[in-house]
Amino acid sequence: MNKIILAASILLISSSIAFSQKIGKITLPKKLTVPTSLSETDIINGLKEALNKGAKMAADSLNKKDGYYGNALIRIPFPPELTKMESTLRSLGFGKEVDKFILSLNRSAEDAAIEAAPIFANAITQMNFADAKAILQGSDTAATAYLRNTTYNPLYSAFTPHIQTALDKNFVAAQWANLANIYNKMPTTKTKVNSDIVAFTTGKALKGLFTKVADEEMKIRKDPAARTSDLLKKVFGNK
Repeated sequence: MNKIILAASILLISSSIAFSQKIGKITLPKKLTVPTSLSETDIINGLKEALNKGAKMAADSLNKKDGYYGNALIRIPFPPELTKMESTLRSLGFGKEVDKFILSLNRSAEDAAIEAAPIFANAITQMNFADAKAILQGSDTAATAYLRNTTYNPLYSAFTPHIQTALDKNFVAAQWANLANIYNKMPTTKTKVNSDIVAFTTGKALKGLFTKVADEEMKIRKDPAARTSDLLKKVFGNK
């Protein structure tokens, strides 16, 4: 009899069994679940899957028409340090030209976003257990920070020529030269402009990319519905 009781106790503790019981005024939970411990392999593979999923979704969402331009949070604006130039041009009736220029900046970033996926994938394959554990136990955007630290320079190098090509394709260089020429010739202009449009656009494009990656990461961490595989459910559900 004692062996039967012991076996039943072990079975109850090691599995999820539905029950409903009251002790006085206290109602016990309907299920008792003992979390499964996570192995190093689980943690590393789970984080790699989460990063791959988030990075791919972020890159894909940006590498299409209005990926940047249609998102107010990451849309690339007229260079902020040149707000006086923008307001002056608009006040003199060049608003359409300014808007066309801004649209072209964003189209160029959308074209360049295709470069992100393979660079992200390479960084993710290099992840070790210490990296994975720190990410899992870190902030809601710890994985994004890991990718930013490990991929920003390679991404910048890859994006720059692509941005340059896209800017040329979208006639941004010509548009910028036209706007700068108009502004520089105005009698009220005391300081002529010569902003590096390629560097500006590349920097803004990468900032927007990591903003999207962070969005995807937070979904996986906070929304069980975003954990689309058993491994993701296991790793993030037991964090």
